[in-house]
Amino acid sequence: MPKLRFRAYTEATNREPIKIDELKNGSLSNLFGINVFDRSKMKLYLSEEAYESLISSIDEGKKIDRKIAGHVASAMKAWAMERGATHYTHWFHPLNGSTAEKHDAFLSLDSNGKPIETFKGDMLVQQEPDASSFPSGGIRNTFEARGYTAWDPTSPAFILGGTLCIPTVFVSYTGEALDFKTPLLKSLAFLDKAALSVLEYFDKDARKVYATLGWEQEYFLIDESLFDARPDLALCGRTLMGHAAAKDQQLEDHYFGSIPARVSAYMKEFEIEALKLGIPIKTRHNEVAPNQFECAPIFEEANLAVDHNQLIMSLMDRIARKHKFRVLFHEKPFKGINGSGKHNNWSMMTDTGVNLLSPGKTPKNNLQFLTFLINTLKAVHDHSALLMGSIASESNSHRLGAHEAPPAIMSVFLGKTLSNVLDELEERVTDQKMTPDEKTELKLEIIGKIPEILLDNTDRNRTSPFAFTGNRFEFRAVGSSGSCASPMIVLNTAVAQQLTKFREDVEKIIAKGIKKDEAILQCLRKVIVESKKIRFEGNGYSKEWIDEAAKRGLPNISNPLEAFKTFLWDSSSKLLTGNGILTKRELEARYEIRNEIFVKKVQIEARVLGDLAINHIIPTAIGYQNTLISNVKGLKELFPENWEELADHQYSLIKEISDHIHSISHLVNEMIENRKQANQIENIVQKANAYNEKVKPYIEEIRYHIDKLEMIVDDEMWPLPKYREMLFIR
Repeated sequence: MPKLRFRAYTEATNREPIKIDELKNGSLSNLFGINVFDRSKMKLYLSEEAYESLISSIDEGKKIDRKIAGHVASAMKAWAMERGATHYTHWFHPLNGSTAEKHDAFLSLDSNGKPIETFKGDMLVQQEPDASSFPSGGIRNTFEARGYTAWDPTSPAFILGGTLCIPTVFVSYTGEALDFKTPLLKSLAFLDKAALSVLEYFDKDARKVYATLGWEQEYFLIDESLFDARPDLALCGRTLMGHAAAKDQQLEDHYFGSIPARVSAYMKEFEIEALKLGIPIKTRHNEVAPNQFECAPIFEEANLAVDHNQLIMSLMDRIARKHKFRVLFHEKPFKGINGSGKHNNWSMMTDTGVNLLSPGKTPKNNLQFLTFLINTLKAVHDHSALLMGSIASESNSHRLGAHEAPPAIMSVFLGKTLSNVLDELEERVTDQKMTPDEKTELKLEIIGKIPEILLDNTDRNRTSPFAFTGNRFEFRAVGSSGSCASPMIVLNTAVAQQLTKFREDVEKIIAKGIKKDEAILQCLRKVIVESKKIRFEGNGYSKEWIDEAAKRGLPNISNPLEAFKTFLWDSSSKLLTGNGILTKRELEARYEIRNEIFVKKVQIEARVLGDLAINHIIPTAIGYQNTLISNVKGLKELFPENWEELADHQYSLIKEISDHIHSISHLVNEMIENRKQANQIENIVQKANAYNEKVKPYIEEIRYHIDKLEMIVDDEMWPLPKYREMLFIR
């Protein structure tokens, strides 16, 4: 066995779990939020006036007074330094999908040159990082470096690694959003306003509506030594070659199985650190594929939940290294087994604690539930393609559409019971005025019984990209490496626009003298009819559904480049630009950035694969072929009369190896030439198409021949860790 692979195998099989210090009093709740400048800390460190002003700004979206910002900055510094912090940073989410930070020390010099610790209000409120190297989609040129970060007080500051981290938005010098948070906050404000306007029909006490989000983060773990011995994993996040192991997930024995000791120790440590950062992590378990796992928190307000997901991915990566693991967030790191997603569980909650997607105890509450449920259904119907575009990426394209993840067709699963309720409303409600008896019958027999009929009738359809699961919708198509913000921006805005239209339609009918409840029912029936084709209760993986979806006119966009184009559709522009979430230029920039990232990822994979194929795989195959040739020569010398019969197997292997080597060499050369030609294209969209059509197909073709060689070449000679080693050494 080659030295690198042998050393990796030896190190991986001799690891011991790292001992995690047990909690002294056994209580996780005592750790929760100790490194977060939350409301309890604010109240402790701020004056009453400053505290009330800050909370008012957070809850009501008011501008923070500069004087108050100075008080907050001083309080933050005092608290952070007591916790051992020496630096501060504006922490933001640029459009490359990760987080960014520039650390500055509290240390400064006074007028006499003496060292002091300082952190003023202007340092808290706004910073000016170099924006030249972040994706901008042409909004700014490389030489135009200026950009601004601005404090988001709705997401509390936290301490990580001795640095006070302040969540911020990130915009260009001319004010265009260069991040995910800016449009996310706008979409949340729009949803709040629209939902409250409809909620006035049912609840006069609510003053605010929040979107809530509970994400489910799937990931793979691989031993550090095995990871380091696989350049494709290290540079691309996924394996570009590797024959399937004889056993992987077919026995269904990994899902919810006993968590391996090393993995359990890793999980415990990152959960403890997450709790200290106020991330309410709750669930851990084995996922379907070997060495695949999942963690999930309690749901939170959506902006905070997005921040926490970005933060926990960084935390998981850092702590994995301590445990001699590498965490893989790529949607499809291993071919032939399940990939990883990040299910987004979305709902709406009032400031009085009412979940608007949860049935109530009275017909009035259930009419409220149906109103928000059905309008969400219509929003998804109207913008299904953009929702799929919002989660499209080169890496997620390897997962979507396979029999493990939602198809590339957007549909909504409600469950047969709830779907029947909508069918009943469609049948019983008309444009004609209802009699008192008809209204009473409808409320008692249909609307009033919703909690009763939904009990034990909220099964989950794992093949649906957007499924109702009892008190929330689960958007299952989101990829494990992506930001939750992108789909949340589209979903929040689409639902808000639909609720705004619904309110207008109801008011028009009320103006004709129809009572409020009846006007609501008439509008709900109209929405049910208009959105009916998006509802599907069957198997989303089936060929029958693909055919049926085509008949219904539902978009089926499996190509990520086609999915990106949905950002440029007129309907998308009307939704996002028309409602002030993204300007036309910002929308175009996001389209360009996604194409640019696609090009770079395929480019990197092609370069890595070419290097591995020519410099690792072919020399190994030739080495084994030479061994076979020597064996044939020896047989011919020992058995001159029947050597051909005795060497038949070896001879066929020699020929087969030659064929695969020739194919690999030929395909790699063609791929390189096509890549060079694609690189000459200036227009990023045309370049992406060239990479998709002329470069990307070679990656699978070359892999085919390499994987065949893996099954031929002597195992002791194969240079790279194999699937059976990476997936089953824990």
